[in-house]
Amino acid sequence: MKILSLLCRSREFRKQLEQSRTRLYRVAYSWCHNAALADDLVQEALSKALKNAGQLRDPELLNSWLFSILHNCWYDHFRQDREMVDIDEVEDFHCVAAGTPEDAHARKQVVDRVRDAVAKLPLGQRQVLTLVDLEEFSYAEAASILGLPAGTVMSRLCRARRTLKELLQELAPPPSAQVTPLRRVK
Repeated sequence: MKILSLLCRSREFRKQLEQSRTRLYRVAYSWCHNAALADDLVQEALSKALKNAGQLRDPELLNSWLFSILHNCWYDHFRQDREMVDIDEVEDFHCVAAGTPEDAHARKQVVDRVRDAVAKLPLGQRQVLTLVDLEEFSYAEAASILGLPAGTVMSRLCRARRTLKELLQELAPPPSAQVTPLRRVK
């Protein structure tokens, strides 16, 4: 019976890890802006999670634990003195949406502006912003993942949001450059 319960827990654990893959990738990509590196980081984090599954004390904190592992993998990457790929060299991820081509183009422009603005944030602010605002971790969870005091997380998040707002206002097209719809003349 003991072996059967361990096997069931192992299958459930693997299933939970697989369900977390997309969130981990999204955060890793927002940190490094390189699809291949983000995939490698997620793969490494999930591999370490499987290997060290016994170290997870509270199954309710699985996501925080996984993101902590991802964060450590990210810093291990820097310790190995690898070079980062420039954001301009990275293939863009395009938002596919229903609607007219004009709508899709407008959405892509907005996504590109936001992505450019987030990429300009310092790494510490970018990490906190992605964990709290995109992945909806609490301040305490983000602090635990990043190994920072909660106050530091809150101040970095405040600065990141303020800077992001300023950058987005700078990147917005001037009112005169905005496209006005054409009128149909018969």
